[in-house]
Amino acid sequence: MSWTLASPIIIPFATAVLAFLFRRGPEGRWLSVIGAAALLIASGLLMAEVWAEGVVAAQMGGWAAPFGITLVADLLSAVMVVITGITGLAVAVYALADVDARKEELGFHALFQVLLAGVCGAFLTGDIFNLYVWFEVMLIASFGLLILGGRREQLDGGVKYVTLNLVSTILFLSAVGLLYGMTGTLNMADLHGAVQEVDNPGLLVTVAVMFMVAFGVKAAVFPLFFWLPASYHTPAFSVSAIFAGLLTKVGVYALVRVFTLIFTTDVAYTHTILLWVAGLTMITGVLGAAAMNDFRRILSFHIVSQIGYMILGLALFTPLAIVGAVFYIVHHIIVKANLFLVAGVAKRIAGSTDLAAIGGLYRTAPLLGLLFLIPAFSLAGFPPLSGFWAKYVLVKASLDAQSYWIAAVALVVGLLTIYSMTKIWGAAFWTPHPEGRAPRLTDLPARDRAALLVPIASLAALTCVIGFYPEPFVVFAERSAAQLLDPAAYVGAVLGEASGAAAEAGPGLAEPEGGQ
Repeated sequence: MSWTLASPIIIPFATAVLAFLFRRGPEGRWLSVIGAAALLIASGLLMAEVWAEGVVAAQMGGWAAPFGITLVADLLSAVMVVITGITGLAVAVYALADVDARKEELGFHALFQVLLAGVCGAFLTGDIFNLYVWFEVMLIASFGLLILGGRREQLDGGVKYVTLNLVSTILFLSAVGLLYGMTGTLNMADLHGAVQEVDNPGLLVTVAVMFMVAFGVKAAVFPLFFWLPASYHTPAFSVSAIFAGLLTKVGVYALVRVFTLIFTTDVAYTHTILLWVAGLTMITGVLGAAAMNDFRRILSFHIVSQIGYMILGLALFTPLAIVGAVFYIVHHIIVKANLFLVAGVAKRIAGSTDLAAIGGLYRTAPLLGLLFLIPAFSLAGFPPLSGFWAKYVLVKASLDAQSYWIAAVALVVGLLTIYSMTKIWGAAFWTPHPEGRAPRLTDLPARDRAALLVPIASLAALTCVIGFYPEPFVVFAERSAAQLLDPAAYVGAVLGEASGAAAEAGPGLAEPEGGQ
């Protein structure tokens, strides 16, 4: 057993138990913060090990792969766990001032930590059935967080959220059963070679499309995204932020993992579907955002739109495109979570998230205005912030692959994103408050002010660091993309060096023909 691999899962679960036991006092919230900080440290240690030694794998209980439960981390897995730790700590601190005592007594901090454990488990599992298990852990915890408080709009959003996700679960399990019947294994490293020997390639492609739909629901891609804008605007802002940052990215991660490691036998078909899905996801998401007039609803639709960029990188399936996808995922988690945190502060001091009911924040709370502009400009792709580099790489990859139409779509969607962000800026920050109020940050208690603004400022600073010093992050994305496109190290770490060498020589590494 590798403690560096298991710790990002064990720590949140242990914290959840303690937070639940002490949920009726202030200890619970501070245990949550300490647990999130410990998760960040553990994820940093895991990242250091993977960066230094390559892919790291461990077999739980001593059962050899592919028969036992495998935990495995390559660079993509490791960075996703690190970003989970960063976002989790930021939201845990923010929740000190955002989540009221009643929600804490109902178990907010315990559910929050279980959600972090589920996310980390999904990133680190090496078995496709256990990926389903971690999805269910996430679904249970996220549903609990979504309806915590019991308001009617929360219950309505929660029902829509869980219903479509249960449909996804049924489809996922059906696909897992068919895949096991064809290959006799569910270990993802073992599946890399097993799918090459399947006698019925047509059925394998059908199963691949089933996984595409199941994970597409989790990732909120077109046309399966309707649950997201119907639910993300209803819970506490802390919940919206962690959902926006992490939940859909687990679906994206699953798509990236299975369509680079397992389903590469008919790239021309599967990845062309993904390319059209990416374009339609970008367009429908940004048009939905343009039609909204509520801070959180606009941001919710933009989650959908930005997911399209990540799927675009996978669909093109070139080294540069995968680099862009990895870079975009990391950038977007930080930026999108931060925008929801900013929206929460705006609601606290201005009284609403309806853009028609608030205003004047730039004059009376200029610091909040600055902290909004950084992630908003980054989301829109303004240079030299992180979003600019992510979009630049993806657009260049599209042009290099002669997919000119998807490059045009990406650019137009970027312009419409600017429109949405300027609409928020104009209504919430620049236009005077319609009731003549002067909302100020000093209206908040000093302790709440620190808990709310420190996470926002920290995430904004990280966005600036990625934007102004992109080279190390691009180098990391290049190494991560190389591991995804050449899974020999991944397979070798899980199954042994001989299997890794076979993977390197096998047909799974043939130059892809589709989606380019």
